[in-house]
Amino acid sequence: MASNRSRDTSPELALRSRLHSFGLRFRVDFPIRLDGRRPIRADIVFTRLRIAVFVDGCFWHSCPLHGSQPKTNAAYWEPKLRGNRERDDLYGRLLAEAGWRVIRIWEHEPVPEAAERVIEAVRSDGPGLRPPRK
Repeated sequence: MASNRSRDTSPELALRSRLHSFGLRFRVDFPIRLDGRRPIRADIVFTRLRIAVFVDGCFWHSCPLHGSQPKTNAAYWEPKLRGNRERDDLYGRLLAEAGWRVIRIWEHEPVPEAAERVIEAVRSDGPGLRPPRK
């Protein structure tokens, strides 16, 4: 598992590239500090707008469409994957309570659709966007 990336995954890079082409600027793998807690690291963060974007892998975050439970070593994997889902829920709740907008994107989502969700959130809270560069 040491070779599994925690940042700069292919879906994350594709989404970041698309957002950047619309002129959006953001922080990457940015620690969001909440009182009395370890920092929550979001994949893409718009600090002034308080928008945190998480790009979740289907396996690691138990996607309802593509997530699977390994049959080998199930005693390890079942609690591990359940813990990931519980942590995702907790972080989303904590961030929302602190005034952040949380956007969760599955790795299987088409990049244009995922980017549009982020762009809509940014538009509703921030300045207008330019069209993507050709």
